[in-house]
Amino acid sequence: MERLGFIPKNMKKEGIIVHAASVGEVIALKAFIEKLLVNYPNTPITITTFTPTGSAQVKKLFAAKVQHCYLPIDSLLCTWFFLSSLKPKTIVFMETELWPNLIAQCKNRHIKLLLVNGRLSTKSMNSYQKLQWLIKPTLNAFDKILTQSQINQNNFVALGGEELNCELSGNLKFDISINHSVIEKQTELAKYIETPRQLWVIASTHKGDEALILKSFKQFYKRHPDLLLVIVPRHPERFNEVAELCINEGFITQKRSENTAVNASTHVWILDTLGELMPMCALASVVTMGGSFSNIGGHNPLEPALFKKPVIVGPDMSNFTEVMEQLSNAQGIIQLNNTEQLTDMMTTLLQDDDHRNLLGENAYAVVLQNQGASDKSLACLAQLLA
Repeated sequence: MERLGFIPKNMKKEGIIVHAASVGEVIALKAFIEKLLVNYPNTPITITTFTPTGSAQVKKLFAAKVQHCYLPIDSLLCTWFFLSSLKPKTIVFMETELWPNLIAQCKNRHIKLLLVNGRLSTKSMNSYQKLQWLIKPTLNAFDKILTQSQINQNNFVALGGEELNCELSGNLKFDISINHSVIEKQTELAKYIETPRQLWVIASTHKGDEALILKSFKQFYKRHPDLLLVIVPRHPERFNEVAELCINEGFITQKRSENTAVNASTHVWILDTLGELMPMCALASVVTMGGSFSNIGGHNPLEPALFKKPVIVGPDMSNFTEVMEQLSNAQGIIQLNNTEQLTDMMTTLLQDDDHRNLLGENAYAVVLQNQGASDKSLACLAQLLA
């Protein structure tokens, strides 16, 4: 019913709504939302998502500290019911989450609109320009658009956004930190691994990624019998499929959800649980980002960087162009042209502790240098609410 705009009657009204489409967005907004809770203790904070995994992540990170519901379908009637029920003072959207019907109604109701972590790649511009008649008034409905980088800011303006309303604030995804719950989960996961081993963590995999990784793994795991391959599928509905693939390829495979010890004979451990990727990165020897050897555009390499871990990515990291530029310039990441190079690179890294440590330290320095977008976004929101 929430998809149709019917919100539970017990939800508090006249607060701040923050929209985070799915898991990645919820994690990226974590620091910003925590600051909201501190600075607006008497204001209802509602987090909306569009996926069940995003919803689960909200409940995991914030529990009863925030309200949660799904964002409705972007139709006139559904968004009308939604806004009439919650009567928000302001709605915060993220990156390129542009919902024309909802945003137009907010403008008509004088609800303040803020876009944070604005991302509009040059690659996406061609698609959006075909819909400029729709996108331009949607952008101009925002009271402020805060962008990740100068390139993104320029693209928003080129698409029709008011130049005075577009500002550079930096990337919220850098504002990550290691809290007590992550440390606890890290300790819990480590206890499952019976003998000391090197871990190759493959983060946020998509269909096709696992086959490529397993092909590479086959070529060198006999030379590194202590290496444990940890695969973290991006979508829960693929957990069983990935486990079956590994078994069919001849690997002794265990699933995290089985809650059994990982012994020395296990080749592959499937992390088929939610919210454990970050603590698993802490245990990794090397992390490879899924979605980067295909046309997915890659996933966020900053979480392993926070733990000073070496990160390998494929040729397509188009979702993180600016992040990749900074990490590459600092020699804090390895980008390969194809999977054929993966075997040699993994062999090199596993044998060279100093190289791994240097990559990790360089990446960590980039994270620290770029933090602060949450504070800038919060200050902007305070001005709008004032």
